[in-house]
Amino acid sequence: MTERSILLGVIGRPHGVRGFVHVTSYTADPSDIATYGPLSDGRGRLYRLRWQSEGVARVAELIAGKPHWVDDREAAGKLTNTRLFVDRDRLPAPDEDEFYLSDLVGLTAVGPDGQEIGQIAAVHDYGAGASLEIGPLLIPFTRAAVPEVDLAAGRVVVVPPGEVVGDAQGDTGARP
Repeated sequence: MTERSILLGVIGRPHGVRGFVHVTSYTADPSDIATYGPLSDGRGRLYRLRWQSEGVARVAELIAGKPHWVDDREAAGKLTNTRLFVDRDRLPAPDEDEFYLSDLVGLTAVGPDGQEIGQIAAVHDYGAGASLEIGPLLIPFTRAAVPEVDLAAGRVVVVPPGEVVGDAQGDTGARP
């Protein structure tokens, strides 16, 4: 795994007795995970997926470039919780005003006055929306709390907690 590897999904529990597995995909269209070519487990092993049905795939480990398909439940079970990565440069460029969360890590966070707050150490997303970890602060990744992201300059403008206010209709400015 390289510093620029992006987690695209995780192999879950086996499905049936023929070596199929459940796969959780983090791509916008879950089936797209199989289109990025070989996926790495971060430890040097490469895998290929072939969808069998929604959320269920056949998996092969690539050894010397040749696929070795998993064909029984026991072998599939050994892959449970295998994380699947791809190098960042194999992903499409995000649309304007969209970001890969991993691209935010390491950016300098400044307040509206330009004063440095710290660096983004991590981005967390537990399903209710992303948040930026900046020192002891967790800042929601919304337009109200992060009104400006400038990847080229390596910085984000952050409105610290207690200063974030939505509009009168309750718009929090959540990012897509």
